[in-house]
Amino acid sequence: MRQVFESENIRFAELDESLVKDYLAMVNDMENVGRLIGSTRTYTEEEEISWIRRKLENKFHIFSMIDKDTGNFIGNIEIMDVEGDAASGELGICITAKQQDRGFGSEAIPAMVKYAAKEYGLKRLMLRVFPDNARAIRVYEKSGFREYNRVPDDVFMEIIL
Repeated sequence: MRQVFESENIRFAELDESLVKDYLAMVNDMENVGRLIGSTRTYTEEEEISWIRRKLENKFHIFSMIDKDTGNFIGNIEIMDVEGDAASGELGICITAKQQDRGFGSEAIPAMVKYAAKEYGLKRLMLRVFPDNARAIRVYEKSGFREYNRVPDDVFMEIIL
């Protein structure tokens, strides 16, 4: 697994097939994770490997987060829909249930924001979060994101870099 950058407690690495079981445990956990990322079904190992390969082949801006102290998988963080002229993108983060409430989101989001500004030249990041995910909204606000729109199913937030 190739590390790309790091923060104090997290190594940000390329997606890796050796983590497929961790990825599946995360996205298939409907109660704690899947519902928060809009997943509505269970994924197979074959589907997950195909997803990993597609992301790597197309050079998507997605990283697996690994706890520096334990080597345990934390989750994935991604900048999607990077638009060159607009210098903007959409942030997505998913943290496995076992690693939630340990401060990893609060550390990972600012690290990714800084990386996106420096490496991709982004000037704006936005994200969408479910209105009932108050914990995530607090973390995003603490990281500098501000709400700019709300509809029944989504809260839209952004940070200007």
